[in-house]
Formats: sequence, structure tokens, C-alpha cells
Amino acid sequence: MASFGLWLGGIAAPQTVQAQALLPYVPQLDVETLEKQGVTLAQEAIQLAQFQQFQLALPRAELATQLAPKNPQVWLLLGRLYLQGEKFDQGIAALQQARSLDLENPGILFTLGSAYFQQGKYAAALEALQSGLRLKPDAPGALFDLGNTYYVLKQFPQAIAQYEKAVALEANFWPAVNNIGLIRYEQGEVETAIRSWRTAITIDNKATEPQLALAIALYSKGDREQGLKIGEAALKLDSRYGDLKFLKDNLWGERLLRDAKLFLAVPRIQASIVRGKAEAPLSPQ
Repeated sequence: MASFGLWLGGIAAPQTVQAQALLPYVPQLDVETLEKQGVTLAQEAIQLAQFQQFQLALPRAELATQLAPKNPQVWLLLGRLYLQGEKFDQGIAALQQARSLDLENPGILFTLGSAYFQQGKYAAALEALQSGLRLKPDAPGALFDLGNTYYVLKQFPQAIAQYEKAVALEANFWPAVNNIGLIRYEQGEVETAIRSWRTAITIDNKATEPQLALAIALYSKGDREQGLKIGEAALKLDSRYGDLKFLKDNLWGERLLRDAKLFLAVPRIQASIVRGKAEAPLSPQ
């Protein structure tokens, strides 16, 4: 059969071309598989973080939250990694996302409290830590953090109460015993502070902070030779404690810092600090 165009004088009429764009193939996403991949990435991130490989762990955790966005543990991991890198705003945002997915998880609240504390947002830290402790009251670390928050707010009785609860739950929790000593020293109760630091040293004789605090207290009250001897041994363990800023960051109060400044200026102690820094192992790159 001849075409219709040929019937019109042998010239074929132009054919109308129907545009048919080639649509790309879009695979169907398996949500369950993606979530499993996200959890696997999160597990890899945890392993890397355990070996201090935070720069490698972070992008895996970030991707994990995209693949498993409804998993609160993945968001909690990401928040902790951000905090490790001192990215506090991003860390808190991730933790708040984790909290929105799991309102009954005390670990999320405890980590949020720690993050707020590091930012100096002490009221928010109190709220988060207290909320977490209502869910899990037998958490020594959280009680210690709550005690620290009360301490920086100069609410000393409340701080000591939290430290004592932490020690009641975990008898070997020397940092809480140490911090009770810090408060007692600020209150002018030097002998009570000394007893606290001696107790902390009995718990862990490798703990630098109570040893140095004890040394300073003894030196300041006139027992100079014993104070210098203990101080030299303490700084041999960790020379970082020879830095007043480091001590302040570890919540040393004004009175103890004032006495520490005089103690650290003693030539014997200065020599110990120099030796400690020279002998300190190089930090990993």
C-alpha cells in the first residue's frame, strides 16, 4: 500500500516525531538494607574511635545517620564524635536528634549534659543530667558530672552530695573523692581536704591530681620538704599538671590555684616540670 504522502503528488508529508525521552532507571531502595549498612558503618566508626582515629570515624558516622536516620544510637555516636572534636553545636544538634527518637535513653541525656557543661551552659547541663538520673539513678559518672556542675555554680553542698552518691555506688571512684577535697580546700577546711586526697591516692596511687593537690596543701601549711617530695613524684607521672591553665580546666578553685602558683614557681618543682616534659612520650599524630 502506498503512503498517504505519495498520494499528494509523490512528496511524502513530514512525519510527526513523538519525543520519547529516555527515562533513567531508578532502582527500588531497600530501606532495611540501607539501615543495616548504616549500622555497619556506625560499628566501623566505633572501632576507629577506640583507636583514636576520629577523623576516619566521623565521616562514617555522618553517613550512617543518612542511611539509618531513625536509629537513635547512630545519632548518639555522631554526637559523641562531634564532641570529641570540640564541635559542640553540631554535637548537641545530633544528640537532640537522638533524644527526639528515644526519650527514655539516659545515656543520651548524660552526654547532652556533658556537652552543655563543656559549653558553659550550666543550667541546661543540670536539666539534662537530672533528667537522665531520674531514668537511671545509679550512674556514678553522671552523678560526678552533676556534682561538677553544682561545683562550678558554687553550690558546694549539692556538689558534695552528688560526689558522695557516686562513691557510694563505686567505691574506687577516686575523681569524686578528689573533687570533694577541692571543695573542702576552697572552704578553708584544709585538713579535711588533705584526708580526701590521701583517700584518693589510696584508691589509685598513679593518680596525679590528688598527689599534686596534697603536695601543695602540705607545702602551704609549712610541711615543705614532704610537699616538694610528693609534688616531684606527681609531676613525674604527668607534667601537664604543672600548667595553671590545665589545673583551672580541671576545676581547681581560686585558693588552691593561688597556692599552686607559688608551689610551681619553686626551682625544684620547675626542674621537675622540665624533666617531665622532656621524658613525656610523643603524642600520636
